[in-house]
Amino acid sequence: MSLQLLVDDPWLEPYAADIECRLDRFLAREGEIKAAWGSLRSFAGMHELRGLHYSAEKCGWVFREWAPRAHMLSLIGDFNGWDAQVNPLRKNEEGVWECLVPDGDMGPVLRHGDAFKVQITGANGVHDRIPSNARYLTQDETSKDFVARVWSPEEPYDWSDTNFDIKALGEPRIYECHVGMAQEKERVGSYREFAEVVLPRAKRLGYNFIQLMAVAEHPYYGSFGYHVSNFFAPSSRFGAPDDLKYLVDEAHKLGLGVLMDVVHSHAVKNLAEGLGFYDGEEGLYFHSGSKGYHNQWDSYLFDYGKEEVLRFLLSNLRYWLEEFHFDGFRFDGVTSLMYHHHGDFVTFDHYDKYFKDGVDWDAVTYLQLANKLIQEVKPGAISVAEDMSGMPGLCREIEDGGLGFAYRLQMGIPDFWIKLLKHTLDEDWKIHEIWDILTDRRWREKSISYCESHDQALVGDKTIAFWLMDQEMYWHMRVTDDSHVIDRGIALHKMIRLITLALGGEGYLTFFGNEFGHPEWVDFPREGNGWSYKYARRQWRLAGNPDLKYRFLEAFEAGMLKLAEETGVLGADPAAQLNMDQENKVIACERNNLIFLFNFHPEKSIPDYRFRAHEAGNYRVVLSSDDAEFGGHQRVNAAVEYPTNEDGELSVYATNRTALVLQQVKDS
Repeated sequence: MSLQLLVDDPWLEPYAADIECRLDRFLAREGEIKAAWGSLRSFAGMHELRGLHYSAEKCGWVFREWAPRAHMLSLIGDFNGWDAQVNPLRKNEEGVWECLVPDGDMGPVLRHGDAFKVQITGANGVHDRIPSNARYLTQDETSKDFVARVWSPEEPYDWSDTNFDIKALGEPRIYECHVGMAQEKERVGSYREFAEVVLPRAKRLGYNFIQLMAVAEHPYYGSFGYHVSNFFAPSSRFGAPDDLKYLVDEAHKLGLGVLMDVVHSHAVKNLAEGLGFYDGEEGLYFHSGSKGYHNQWDSYLFDYGKEEVLRFLLSNLRYWLEEFHFDGFRFDGVTSLMYHHHGDFVTFDHYDKYFKDGVDWDAVTYLQLANKLIQEVKPGAISVAEDMSGMPGLCREIEDGGLGFAYRLQMGIPDFWIKLLKHTLDEDWKIHEIWDILTDRRWREKSISYCESHDQALVGDKTIAFWLMDQEMYWHMRVTDDSHVIDRGIALHKMIRLITLALGGEGYLTFFGNEFGHPEWVDFPREGNGWSYKYARRQWRLAGNPDLKYRFLEAFEAGMLKLAEETGVLGADPAAQLNMDQENKVIACERNNLIFLFNFHPEKSIPDYRFRAHEAGNYRVVLSSDDAEFGGHQRVNAAVEYPTNEDGELSVYATNRTALVLQQVKDS
């Protein structure tokens, strides 16, 4: 019997052997793991053995580290005066080193908060390193050096989220966030400040998921968290591990799921903090030579074919799910991970590119194992793939021939919007092109649509609000100001968001602040800006100021998300065309029995715009971007009912630069 993926997409038939082989590789690897470890979950339990753990049975702290080619290892820290002679480790035949730090007369020698490292002697000399499984690090403000610290509070964190049900949240409406820049002051924000400021905001606006960037420890703040050094340590810039637990716990109390932006596609090069040359030579966690180095990202690349690396990364996923109660992951750099060429300068214009040219099959198997593990550890947790290649089956069940992701980010959509706003006049917009870009996704593979994420907010680029309104935002955002530029910008900003949600996928995402047209780009402290935090923050007061027009954009976001939640439109089948009118720049379509009508024309409002509805009946407007509360001109009367005529047509006042959503009026 053919795999369901092949049944659903006949164009894949010439690659049936490749897809079947992809599944066979997974099944073989999973079988080997289960035979040796009993279950995938047990295999992914390395974090319970490696690193520093207190053993009541052995009456002391046990420390273990994998460094098979190292000559000598010693545990050093506050507890032994940083003397490498006091606590040397011994190596077993598997290349794992171990030592016991026995309790003293007054109890454990190592105490909560103590600093420690592991000194490794290898082919490249003697180096004091951060342990690979360190749970908590801090950075010295003067020297900027990181140290690992014992995390063993007297009382473990007391969770209160036992009744939280991720399966009840429905299709994701994601608020992409960065903890450090989540407040207005020019400094790094904390986990607890985030819980106080951002979580209630996300709930009020209608999001049901928070997506946290830069969670795992990273040496350079300006990397946005994508140059990870310590995969098991939540970044101490924002607080202690229990502070992150508090954030997740509070989110769950509000009914918000929390996703972690996990970076398993590469790792930082830094020797002092990272995993490179960990046992004194290259090729331990990463590929050797050029194969192990990403030229574009200046970082190291994992060798997913190694069992220890596989255990390390899978254990990392289990750790974040169990220890911090995350509800899933957004996997960064999946395209780079799946292909040896990393997608650099490659156009995925032929199916050979997915199965014949440069595929890293070990990495593909890792992703399948990761998605299988996530469901074993936390059923209902979701995984989102940041992939621009369009790998067939990426978001299909593994047994159907897929990789098991729940969603794929629709990365082409924000690129399209920016390109359109940058290069094309309004009167030249092609509505069929808009439709094609927004609906271009694989059948039965769910995706997350978005107009812009953090990528479009970074310095060097512009947000959609900036492309639309540019410097006028600095001078004419007061409610009393008249500005054609601002009027156009607000109108199109609302339309772009709504049509992206309506057509683009089964989930929706916004980078926090962009929902109200945040006027500044994101620029982390660096030498080029005088190490300023001015642009590494969010100016929430702008949206809360009743005298400014930002509040209109925020109000529309809330109205749009409320509609999505109440109607379940994101969980419905893709939208179907009702009318495509290039001359008047009108798109009319239906999704989940809602009619979406978009008039992109810069000038033309049509009092009696007729098009055939998908079903006869009376309709009313349930959302209008032209409402006064959204900064519109209130040209459409929401109290009016629109009946279909004998030909099944609706007649609607289609005002220019306006989006309307109509719903059939049902008899009570």
